[in-house]
Amino acid sequence: MGKRDELIAKYAADLSEKCGMEPDMGLLTKVTIGCGPAIYNDDASTVAATQESELETVKTNFLIKKLGLADGPELMDAINAVIETYGRSERNKYRAVVYYMLVKHFGKEAVYG
Repeated sequence: MGKRDELIAKYAADLSEKCGMEPDMGLLTKVTIGCGPAIYNDDASTVAATQESELETVKTNFLIKKLGLADGPELMDAINAVIETYGRSERNKYRAVVYYMLVKHFGKEAVYG
């Protein structure tokens, strides 16, 4: 099993155990690949949910640029809802897991079609 496959398995476990979701493995794989080399970097592979600037980056670079959503307060509401689902006290919030939940939240699976 390659390093990426190991990470995808770890993300799937987080989705089912910490977020109570049954992951769509095909979509999770595509979202993970879409994160690029960031998944291999300890700092870049996680989302610092307590840093406003980090959440703004998720909003701008992922929700607006990648998913093509219009800017509005509902974007930050969705990010915060995903962080709540993941667990605010959870130290490692993996970027691929957060992005996966945001894709599901907005019904934007077609972006990864």
